[in-house]
Amino acid sequence: MAINSDPPLKPGDEAAPGTPGAAEDICDQCSGKGTLASGAPCPACEGSGRVMRGIGGG
Repeated sequence: MAINSDPPLKPGDEAAPGTPGAAEDICDQCSGKGTLASGAPCPACEGSGRVMRGIGGG
């Protein structure tokens, strides 16, 4: 049985933590607050206020 120790991706993540060319960024849906206007946890960042995004250009 294989055990996956990688942290699970949140719905708003574009890449896993530690992926080359990716960095933590403020969640667009909740503006980094972790909650929506209704007070519910943000579904994109799962309440953390941060998501992983691809960076760089090309």
